[in-house]
Parts: sequence; structure tokens; C-alpha cells
Amino acid sequence: MTDVLFQPYPLNGTLTLKNRIIMAPLTRCMASEDLVPTEAMAAYYARRAETGLIITEATIIRPDGQGYPNTPGIFTAAQIAGWKKVTDAVHASDGKIFLQLWHTGRVAHPHFHGGDALAPSPLAAEGSVPRMRELEYTVPKAVTTEDINQLITDYGQAAENAVEAGFDGVEIHGANGYLIDQFLHFDTNQRDDHYGESPENMARFALEVVDEVIKRIGADRTGLRLSPGAYFGLKPDSRDRAVFDYLLPALETRSLAYLHAGIFDDSMTFDVLGGATTSQYLREKYSGTLIGVGSYTADTGSQAIQENKFNLLAIGRPLIANPDYVSTVRSGEPLKEYSEEMLTELI
Repeated sequence: MTDVLFQPYPLNGTLTLKNRIIMAPLTRCMASEDLVPTEAMAAYYARRAETGLIITEATIIRPDGQGYPNTPGIFTAAQIAGWKKVTDAVHASDGKIFLQLWHTGRVAHPHFHGGDALAPSPLAAEGSVPRMRELEYTVPKAVTTEDINQLITDYGQAAENAVEAGFDGVEIHGANGYLIDQFLHFDTNQRDDHYGESPENMARFALEVVDEVIKRIGADRTGLRLSPGAYFGLKPDSRDRAVFDYLLPALETRSLAYLHAGIFDDSMTFDVLGGATTSQYLREKYSGTLIGVGSYTADTGSQAIQENKFNLLAIGRPLIANPDYVSTVRSGEPLKEYSEEMLTELI
């Protein structure tokens, strides 16, 4: 039943994956105090190089993008050098690896970088910083056009830095309530300029970031993650669907390496999406390579691929518990159960 998972998959003329199992991005908060990847992180990723593609933990593009402790960066020479050890280790094990580019937007915190959090609009997120709950979220600064232009440039530079560090490509994190996602939803984007109010305007920042990254490293090495359902730190709005109805056909013309659903449980349906799940909606609007994710097993993921719900299956927590997930599934052996205690070390 799972045979389809072990078939090679050509992303494009540049990159062919050895199987359809993707390591989902999993934030672990285990970089150094200077946000440099460690030797332990290199070993952690290398142990999972059996997957067709590793997507790294979210990695911040510049200091004011940080919203969690000890999350790695890709904006200093030391960080680039640290990631080079990771990519070398993965490539030595015949793996492929993309870096996920991240700016957390309004859920960044001044504690980490000393300046304002940045967002489309000056609307604070509810709650506090994970792992540092004493830090309440602050009211962010609404970015100016100049700020936006610099952010776009910095996404492009981060993509170049990733290629310098040896990555096979990058995934732009446009999902899960972070900066790019905040532009795409009416709950967090209340601008009245050419980045707000209409679907075309609200999709503009995401498309400009995508275009800058493509210009720097090529569409064949550029992926994007999206959460059209607005479920993570955002309140849904019936107008949101029109934004994604506009964005997805525009993305299709960019010939990206892939589009990746940003969801923790893909059985969830959303009224704003007409009662569809995230993967159902994305597949309806986007015919390119789609990565599905969200509490799938090897069996249910294989079935979804065979039914053309998506092309590739991303696995998250089971890959924390099972570094040898691919060979274990292939052999039919039972998988170890994930538990939260596993988050305290890079096994």
C-alpha cells in the first residue's frame, strides 16, 4: 500500500527526489546563543537523510525576525558556516535539504533583538512567547513601504546565503501566522495602502518575496508554505478566501519547486474555504507539485497521493521519534511513538 512513497519524484529539471517522503520543518530551539547551528544539529539532520527531502526548522532571515529562543539564523557568516556543516553531513548521506526562511512578524519579541516587532498593522498577538511565557507579545510597528522593500531584499539575501551554505533550495515560510501570512489575512492586515484592502494588494508582499528569491536562486530551488485557513494565531475572515483565490494562480505562473500546506491536522475543514481541508483547497487551485502534511500515516498519506490529493507527503513528529522512518516503513516494522520528552534532545 505504501509503495508509492518510495518512488523517485522529479521536482523539476534540476532536482529529483529519491522518494516522496519529506521531513517537515520542525522547530527545535537548539541553536547556539548566537543562533548558529550546532554539531548535534548536523548529526540530527544527517540521520534523516533517507527522506526524499529535508526541510529544515524555520530559520530567521534577520535579527528582528526572532520570536523563539535559540532558533537558528542565516544572516551571519558564523550561521552560514554552521549550516554548511549540516548540508555537508546530509549530502554525505545522499540526502537533499532545503532551508526554511522565516520572519515571525508580530510574534517576534524585543527581548531577542532590542527593537520593535514588525507587522502589516499595529495589532498585537494574544499570549506570550513559547518556552519563555513571561514575555507577553507587544504591539508591533506597522511596516512602512521602505521597511517592506528592505524585508524583500533580506529574504533574497537569506536565500543566497542558504545556497552559499550548500542548501539545495529554500522554502519560504508563508504560513502559520508569521509575517508573510499576516499580510494574507484580514485579521492582521488592516492596511489602506497598496499592501492592504484588496486581494491583489494583500498578496503583493508574498509575491514580491517569491519573485526576489526566484531572482536570486531560481524558481527550481524555491518552495513556499501557505496556510489559507487562518487557524494559527489568526481569526478567520470570510474575505480571506479571495486573497488566496488570487494568490494561488499567480504562484502557478512562477513554476515553483513546490507548494507546501501549513497545517497540523489536515482533517480540519474551514468554513472560509467552503468546508474544504487545506490540501483539498490547495489542490483545487494549484496544479503544481503539492506537499501534504498534517497527521498522516504512511498508509493514509500513500492513499492521498494515489488519489492525487497531493504529490509528496511531509512527516513531522514521527520523524523526531524515528530517524530511520523511511527504512522502518519500507520494512513494515512498527514505528516508535512520539512523546514530548523527545523534544529535549536531538536524537
